[in-house]
Amino acid sequence: MIGKTPQQIKIYRPLKEGVIADYRATLAILRYFLNKLKLTKFFKPILVVSVPAGITSTERRAIIDAGLEAGARDVFPIKEPLLAALGAEMSIQSPLGNMIVNIGGGTTEVAVISLGGIVTFESLKIAGDKMDEAIKEYLRRKFNLAIGEKTAEKIKIEIGSALTSFKNNHSELNLEVSGVDIISGLPKQIKLYSSQVAESLQKELREIVNGIKRVLAITPPELVADVMQNGMVLSGGGSLLRGLDILVSQQTGVKAFVADDPLYAVARGTGKVLEKIDLYKKVVQAHL
Repeated sequence: MIGKTPQQIKIYRPLKEGVIADYRATLAILRYFLNKLKLTKFFKPILVVSVPAGITSTERRAIIDAGLEAGARDVFPIKEPLLAALGAEMSIQSPLGNMIVNIGGGTTEVAVISLGGIVTFESLKIAGDKMDEAIKEYLRRKFNLAIGEKTAEKIKIEIGSALTSFKNNHSELNLEVSGVDIISGLPKQIKLYSSQVAESLQKELREIVNGIKRVLAITPPELVADVMQNGMVLSGGGSLLRGLDILVSQQTGVKAFVADDPLYAVARGTGKVLEKIDLYKKVVQAHL
């Protein structure tokens, strides 16, 4: 419905950049899903909520309040890198350094995890949404073409790339993109190539790579040695951008691997915590 609604229908985004942007809309959506569980005064579920590693105490409190008001018995906000690492099958309880880079919609979470806790981290407000905006701005600037949010996302998914040049079996893709000519106001169609999408995303990708470098710079040397040996794992929808693992490896000197089914890594990690809530209580309580 985004970009297609008449005046009497309004689109709400309950969350923005990983935290609550509209409390009432968040409460409504939580109530909707919790009501599907047939809540009674004797049955109230436990909620495990993924939150950015850099969340403030006020933002955390808002999430807990919304969950309790929606009908939950307990609300545990857990930092996203821990959940992403669990979902990516990383052994976070071991005394080794595990590095996770989770590129979601609103935030990119970079963290080094050891012994079940986050040692160093950085939370960047640059992720999938900012990439969509960069594609829109690029087309507006280079082709005088105005496109909507959903079209920008489609471009990113279908032909998006982190690499501006193509070698080693990475063939360049193209897509016919339709929009409105800014100058004439008439419909216009262009052919867009992967290399052009990569060019539009260079600023955002550079910010993410710099965030990874900053986290490595403040990580204890022993843990950096583990990360160098084992590599880092990329998760979240943004990690599906073609060639991102190659770009990160080239820019940081650390091997980067995309997790299996990275889009659902955080959701899988949340499920694991819920299934064994007693086992993970130490992790949960340490990160409230």
